Amino acid sequence: MMRPRRGLDPSSVWAQRLRQLEHRLRAKEERIVVLETENAVLHLKLAEYQGLAGRSTNEVLQLYAAHGQQMKFQRSSVVTQLHGAIKRLKQDLKSLHSFALELSKDFQRQSKTCLYQVLAAVQGTQLQNEAMQMFQIKAFDLEQSLQEVTERYEKEKQKRKALHNSLIELRGNIRVHCRIRPLLPFDDAAGHSQDRQRNFSEKVAHAADDETVLVKCSRPGHASVNKTFQFERVYNDLESQDAVFADVAPLLTSLLDGYNVCIMAYGQTGSGKTYTMLGPQLEGNLAFATEEQSELGIIPRATQEVFRLISEKPPGSYWVEVSVVEVYNNEIFDLLAKDSCGKVFGVKRDVVTTREGKSDVPLLTHETVENASEFLHLVNKGLQLRVTHPTLVHAHSSRSHLVVTLTITTAVFGDNFGTLWEDEQTSQRLNKEASFTFPQKMRDNKFTSSSRASSPVQLEATEKMKQVKTRLQLVDLAGSECVGMSGVTGAAVRETSFINRSLSALADVLGAIAEQRAHIPYRNSKLTHLLQDSVGGDAKLLVMLCISPGQKYLTESMQSLGFGTRARQVQRGQVKKKNFPVPSKGK
Repeated sequence: MMRPRRGLDPSSVWAQRLRQLEHRLRAKEERIVVLETENAVLHLKLAEYQGLAGRSTNEVLQLYAAHGQQMKFQRSSVVTQLHGAIKRLKQDLKSLHSFALELSKDFQRQSKTCLYQVLAAVQGTQLQNEAMQMFQIKAFDLEQSLQEVTERYEKEKQKRKALHNSLIELRGNIRVHCRIRPLLPFDDAAGHSQDRQRNFSEKVAHAADDETVLVKCSRPGHASVNKTFQFERVYNDLESQDAVFADVAPLLTSLLDGYNVCIMAYGQTGSGKTYTMLGPQLEGNLAFATEEQSELGIIPRATQEVFRLISEKPPGSYWVEVSVVEVYNNEIFDLLAKDSCGKVFGVKRDVVTTREGKSDVPLLTHETVENASEFLHLVNKGLQLRVTHPTLVHAHSSRSHLVVTLTITTAVFGDNFGTLWEDEQTSQRLNKEASFTFPQKMRDNKFTSSSRASSPVQLEATEKMKQVKTRLQLVDLAGSECVGMSGVTGAAVRETSFINRSLSALADVLGAIAEQRAHIPYRNSKLTHLLQDSVGGDAKLLVMLCISPGQKYLTESMQSLGFGTRARQVQRGQVKKKNFPVPSKGK
């Protein structure tokens, strides 16, 4: 209890204190009124909620009763459905049982049937096995018979070929082989439509067998016609250089037996003549590659074979000389001639006919070679001078005829000779050749063992001896061509004209020989004049036809095949053999 301060009026203090208490009382009373109002409102809401709760309880009771009734109804419904399902299952079970019984009976019946069928099949298989064994025995017998027949056929074929070759030699016929090259990228000519390109690249020439060429000839609006051509040998586009040379090699044996031999490649430009004769050429170089032995052509292989045969011969004196010429624009050029500095350059030569009626090229360079490597080196030198010109058909088209001649001289020294002559003319001609001057290499002590044994190396000019010369001529003819197809212009057109005229002259010469005319036009061309001895019957002549298989070159291929067919029909009489003198043993 506050005590009134001294100096203040106690009554005023109490009055102020009273007013404060009254004020607080009124605030409390107002608060009581508000709380009573809120209490009344809450009582009203409580009564409302109690009424709602009562109604909700009734509804819940009703729902519970309804749910109980529904559950009872559902249980009674499910039981009824289950009874129905059970009844249906029993019916289905009875049906399945009866079906199973029927199925079991049917299975037993089928099992018995299958068992009978299996037994029958086993018996049938045994019978078939016995029959198969019999068939196998018969097949084995047939295979043996077929093998025997095949062997007999091959033997008869070889006999027929030998007889045919003998007949060719007796008649003097020209052997003709035909080689079909593969299709190459340049066979599709640029500038043509796709349809024409496809037509041009179509393969129309095939090797039906090793003796027959089949050509499919077709013209617009006409049915295709197959034409066949028969030759001594036909090579398909897959056969190798080895296969080609295998049929040429026997002629080289004839060379050392005393026969002249000529192998000539004929065909249109781009048909594979130079590849067949020489082999693949080095890029940007006219020389041929000698490293790839499997790709070597006839010329290098023939040289290797000649030197191999010489090495196997009985002791004697042999030496080999080589000359290389080209016939360009109906002029003969010596490709081994050298200038004063020893450099090789082409010199024009002429061809003449000797008193004996033989062709000869005066002043022609003959280089002595001792092995195949020296020969190939000289030929490659000559090829550097050969004239070529690119055309639409061939990038390195030869514009001249190449003639490589290998001359083999056989000499035997002695005073007495036991000689077998085929005819008097050959004897007289050889007896006239009593002495001669040896090549420098042969004077330098490079004879074979028999010449060294018989006398010292120093030889007198008057020493008597006999000599026989045989020649191997290897000819790579320039290809016939159509100016419109090759696309040549200017000087190349003139070259084409001379090439075609010389090949035409060759065909005329063969035609005249076939018809046995009194006059043979050898001098119509320097080519035929140069090859007079070989074509005219003094040599075994093999013509290697080279043709392109594509439709684009059909006309040229048919012309080449026609030339080969006419050449086969030429009968020149039996080729004469130059018998070698046999030295006596007394000296």
